[in-house]
Amino acid sequence: MNLPRLTLAVVLLSSLLSVARAEDAYTQSVDAWRADRTARLTKPDGWLSLIGLHWLQPGDNTVGRGPENKIQLSAGPDFFGTVNLGPGGVVTFKPNPSAYALIDDQPAHATELRYRDGTKPSVVRSGTVSFFVIERGDRRVDLPKSAQMATALRVRDTESPRRKNFPGLDWFAVDPAWRIEATWVPFAEPRETKITNVLGQLLVVKVPGKAVFTHDGHTYELLPIDEGPGEPLFFVFTDATAGDETYESSRFLYADAPKDGKVILDFNEAQNPPCAFTPFATCPLPPKENRLPFKVLAGEKKFKGEHR
Repeated sequence: MNLPRLTLAVVLLSSLLSVARAEDAYTQSVDAWRADRTARLTKPDGWLSLIGLHWLQPGDNTVGRGPENKIQLSAGPDFFGTVNLGPGGVVTFKPNPSAYALIDDQPAHATELRYRDGTKPSVVRSGTVSFFVIERGDRRVDLPKSAQMATALRVRDTESPRRKNFPGLDWFAVDPAWRIEATWVPFAEPRETKITNVLGQLLVVKVPGKAVFTHDGHTYELLPIDEGPGEPLFFVFTDATAGDETYESSRFLYADAPKDGKVILDFNEAQNPPCAFTPFATCPLPPKENRLPFKVLAGEKKFKGEHR
């Protein structure tokens, strides 16, 4: 018996088994992440529960399911109450007593609603239906100041048909080759980049640096949006699968903070934006630098459910 040759075979087999175990563990971790992704999407206050996005007008805005309301909801009490948009963007709510409304799970009374300065917004609820205030801005300098910010009610229903009838997500098979180690190139100072959202509003976002990587011998860069201290890097990108295999407008990718000059771009965890599931979201579109010319055959595929 040729022992050296046998030893080499054993070492090779051991090495292959080690690689297989590592790939299997990686696949299991991605599968677990994807299961969590579905759970977050379908939770009672997830994106599938949205049933409305209603822009407030200055002054009183009556809110409810009844046709006489200035803001007519598709579910909830006939008359929820009155939302007032006052000077300086102050929003107050005066509830209809018979709607049995709650604000942050406490009995509602006439009060100012929180929604600015990074604080958790006040949630007004009656039964399965709730709403809170959001602000979306268009920061083009050619617009009058009064037109640069818009305030709206985002409405949810835990019994939303989209949530109750959700058909599930479709994914590309997990492929470790799409877990890419990129070089992180920080900017001396965060740069401001202009992007638009699906409403056509122009947004100015901060970009702390860029992730540089190679694919098929070519070098590419992706710019992340800085969402604040402690938050992961947020990439809005599109690629050559858009409109066919994947959602036409964009996909999202989150990455941990750079370590030792590297950042991991795991496209197996690329996900559709909320706008793929509901018309009541205001998703950002990718900057021109994040439009990849090749197919990223990884992550979440186009959603097959109806949302328009």
